[in-house]
Amino acid sequence: MIPFKQYALIALMGSLSFSTMAQKSSYPETKKVKQVDDYFGTKVADPYRWLENDTSAETADWVKRQNEYTQNYLQKIPYRNEIVSKLTKIWNYPKSSAPFKEGPYYLTYKNDGLQNQSVLYYQEQLDAEPQILLDPNTLSQDGTVALQAIAFSKNQKYFAYAVSASGSDWQEIYILDFKTKKIIDSKIEYVKFTGISWLGDEGFYYSAYDAPINEATKFSNKTEYQKIKYHKIGSHPKEDIVIYEDKEHPLRYVGAQLTEDERFLILSISEGTDGSEIKVKDLKQKQKDFTTLIPGFKYNAAVVDNFGDKLLVHTNKDAANYKLVWMDPKNPATEQTFIAENRMKLESASTGGGKIFVQYQNKTCTKVFQYNQEGKREFEIKLPALGTASGFGCHKNEHSFYYTFTNYVYPPTVYKYDILTGQSELYQKSAVDFNPDDYESNLVQYRSKDSTLCTMFITHKKGIALNGMNPCLLYGYGGFNISLTPAFSVSNLVFLESGGIYCVANLRGGGEYGEAWHKGGMLEKKQNVFDDFIAAAEYLIQNKYTNSSKLAIKGGSNGGLLVGACMTQRPELFAVALPQVGVLDMLRYQKFTVGWGWAVEYGSSDHKEQFDYLIKYSPLHNLKKGVCYPATMIGTADHDDRVVPAHSFKFAAQLQEYQSCSKPTLIRIDSKAGHGAGKPTAKLIEEAADVWSFIFYNTQSKPEFILHH
Repeated sequence: MIPFKQYALIALMGSLSFSTMAQKSSYPETKKVKQVDDYFGTKVADPYRWLENDTSAETADWVKRQNEYTQNYLQKIPYRNEIVSKLTKIWNYPKSSAPFKEGPYYLTYKNDGLQNQSVLYYQEQLDAEPQILLDPNTLSQDGTVALQAIAFSKNQKYFAYAVSASGSDWQEIYILDFKTKKIIDSKIEYVKFTGISWLGDEGFYYSAYDAPINEATKFSNKTEYQKIKYHKIGSHPKEDIVIYEDKEHPLRYVGAQLTEDERFLILSISEGTDGSEIKVKDLKQKQKDFTTLIPGFKYNAAVVDNFGDKLLVHTNKDAANYKLVWMDPKNPATEQTFIAENRMKLESASTGGGKIFVQYQNKTCTKVFQYNQEGKREFEIKLPALGTASGFGCHKNEHSFYYTFTNYVYPPTVYKYDILTGQSELYQKSAVDFNPDDYESNLVQYRSKDSTLCTMFITHKKGIALNGMNPCLLYGYGGFNISLTPAFSVSNLVFLESGGIYCVANLRGGGEYGEAWHKGGMLEKKQNVFDDFIAAAEYLIQNKYTNSSKLAIKGGSNGGLLVGACMTQRPELFAVALPQVGVLDMLRYQKFTVGWGWAVEYGSSDHKEQFDYLIKYSPLHNLKKGVCYPATMIGTADHDDRVVPAHSFKFAAQLQEYQSCSKPTLIRIDSKAGHGAGKPTAKLIEEAADVWSFIFYNTQSKPEFILHH
């Protein structure tokens, strides 16, 4: 392999220098308005408020001009097209999910390589020819309609599925007669964050909203009054029965699920992204009203399933690392411990073959144990390495299932598990062109600003020189009790093959180390998350993995907030910043779509004591004139109705105004795309090519496969 050489870079670049590609004066003009808000006596200017109007012609014109500027910049990077070709080549291999069983059928998602959306197949035997059940690629010409929730009716007579268009959270539900493959009934509209839970072959429960008052603003307006409905087969959706609604609390989510035996209907209710209330109805006893099993919203809890009259519940009540308890709906005040809390976080539990599979997180890696109903541990499921495994469980009458294992250097691999023997066997290896033996991935520990011990995975080629000159990408999230666990990425191969170092930091606010870890990075303690991330960057520099001129940071959604906060607090520490679909205006996020649901995590500027700490780190409000910020490419999408693009629009405009040096400030606005879920392969490749080109170019590095030419 040819190492990075400055002379080779300069020779190939010709007269195009790093410092002249982005001239501050050439940014598209953005008008300013005299908008000032008063927060408890503090005056806060918001000169780009007009960009919140995502349906105006003026905003559309601004988006067009910004995208033209960004694409003009990216196209001048000499090796961008070669990165597109490289990504297309390595992405083009057959992919297949682990099979899962419904009645007599095995279902599998398959992608022949470059299909925009994976196709859902079914077969009665795994050695039989797979038949297409649903091909989302036929639902749109450009692959921007994606399959979301799916569910067979009890006896596989019907198949219901939800789809979303252009990455939006809004979905539509369709119902197929499985025998004829014909759509029956009318489509069900205006559903979001829904499951589909069948009651026999007669109908199903789902989560719904009322139709928006204004269709044009449905991607930004606040969504309220989610309810549970029941659709009976053969009826029109307008006739669907409202099973549960709460007219006194418009800002709550509610989801419905049936236990496998269809005896108990479970409602999971939340006021946001943390804390839950559980209600239950015994359908066998024809119970009229719901019983509150767990009152909200102090703890997180979820019903795993029932065994007879008892419900198995996963909860962090008096157990920061979670536990499993038996609960009797007839006597909710009492509970019986099934598996007590221990030092590892009990991440989740599932059932199959009459057994219970308990999944732990041990330093971000999966450990899984099989228990019987009496609480006896029968087997530990032996995984091939340290990493992430998923897919444990099946129906009660089955004796085996298939699960997937992966880590940063282990492509997704499917194993078959035998419940009776506790043994796993290889079922399907990945066909990706990649040799894991050429790479290593290590978990390191480092101290944050307040001496809290944090962990980080560092992945790179074996034998790499720790001379401080390697391009490095540091990724993080740090919020909403979400854990970043080891997973393989095809996109990352372009970076790793070129001597890049890929790092993932586990930050407070996440779920890696239990509820205390989560609480240590939320509300008034959110600054801890940014301190943890900055400390990870300093560790990488101090230990000669990289230096500030070679270090890029990236994160999406809450991770976009992370990047925005860190680049404004320590601009000199990073060469490149990539805040993607980020929450960047912490004073107004709660006013759009489902932003209200994050107030339990962040706090809200509607309350003075919370405004006082939000204003201190809100990325938009901490940009300063005369500062040289890192080379920045903000990412968003026109149909993102989770974190509305106004966050990114306003941040980009302010950053372009304040940037004091020639480092570029770009915004990349994807069209017919949303927060990320269901994004077609073509858009994934295009986005990855732009990101890697921007990182290589602004760390004065070079894709190594280019140097071979």
